[in-house]
Amino acid sequence: MGPELILALLAGLFGLLIGSFLNVVIWRVPRGESLVSPGSACPSCGAPVRPRDNIPLVSWLVLRGRCRDCAAPISSRYPLVELATGLAFAGVVLVFQDDPWAWPAWWYLAAIGIALALIDLDVQRLPDPIVLPSYIVGIVLLGVATVFGPSDWHDALRGGIGMVVLFVLYAALAIAKPGGMGWGDVKLAGVLGGYLGWLGVGPLVVGSFAAFLLGGLWGIGVMLLGGKSRKSRIPFGPWMLAGAVVGVVAGEALWNAYMGVIS
Repeated sequence: MGPELILALLAGLFGLLIGSFLNVVIWRVPRGESLVSPGSACPSCGAPVRPRDNIPLVSWLVLRGRCRDCAAPISSRYPLVELATGLAFAGVVLVFQDDPWAWPAWWYLAAIGIALALIDLDVQRLPDPIVLPSYIVGIVLLGVATVFGPSDWHDALRGGIGMVVLFVLYAALAIAKPGGMGWGDVKLAGVLGGYLGWLGVGPLVVGSFAAFLLGGLWGIGVMLLGGKSRKSRIPFGPWMLAGAVVGVVAGEALWNAYMGVIS
């Protein structure tokens, strides 16, 4: 096993721990509850979760998805969130293996992205307590990566431009069609624009376009299956984040291919 795979494995284990915390964030932040107290407890019987029952993935499997005290089912979402976060953290190491200084920035985006996607699906809202601090954290972490990593001030400038451009674009859509685009989406757009712009024009353009493409396809599919009408509100945050993933992973390659075709 090469060193990059070992680092990815370690990052994945770290991601499992973060994913366990994200389960708390996803449940409590929309309800305005403290992330610190009270401690985790079974929602059915109220029994506190023991430390040995709070090991990411392992505890859920050992308990067979049930509470140790009352045997009530424990949602499979909990281990899936932990697994998704672990895979995302490992993926960051593999995608940015030549720029370790950028790992914290992208780990942070992966973590809040998973939390925001599920919160938006649950309550159709992107909470300010998660989104707004992401501007500061993102600027600081990407700034550190720019200073100490292989990136330069052109990347930072492009990130700033991407942040403004995507924020303004989404704001214009929200104003042009009230109710069609939420202001939580507008705020998240600025964060994603900063990250994708920092990577390059290709990731920014492809990631932005992919969000509308994926969201549109999902909306059409839901309507065809009879689940929603054209006026039904569909959470767009998850598709913005999915589009960002496309931009990070394949944005540069797709953009170069497109430019090669038109030139």
